[in-house]
Amino acid sequence: MNSIPALARRDFLLGLAGAIAAAGAAGFPARLYAASSISVEQFTALSKTLTQAASLDPDVARILLGAFIATGHETDLAALISDPASASAKNAPTAQAIVGAWYSGVCNAANGQQVATFDQALMWNAMTYTKPFGVCGGDTGYWSDPPKA
Repeated sequence: MNSIPALARRDFLLGLAGAIAAAGAAGFPARLYAASSISVEQFTALSKTLTQAASLDPDVARILLGAFIATGHETDLAALISDPASASAKNAPTAQAIVGAWYSGVCNAANGQQVATFDQALMWNAMTYTKPFGVCGGDTGYWSDPPKA
């Protein structure tokens, strides 16, 4: 018989959570863009210009910036930040990807697509007739009354 006890699912999940916390404490994913010349504030300002959004979540911006840098778009980001109005043929796809990422909440990352946000995606602001799943619209039965004019 084996004298080593089996790893319980709970112990595995606790260990996994600890590893994730340790990775965060070690600076991942911040380490990914720490050497970058582009700050989260610069990326947020560029994103506001491109999307025409009044406010954007800095935590989502941090995730998106990390993904864009990880997929090799740092040069295009720097060019767009220096002059957002001059989206040349070379960096126009990056500008479009930034807008698409903010509206969908999904971006391309080093390991494939990554969800940066769901309920804060700009598509919910554009589609005023709906809301994110799981977001309450009011008291129970609020939908039975016609919308206020």
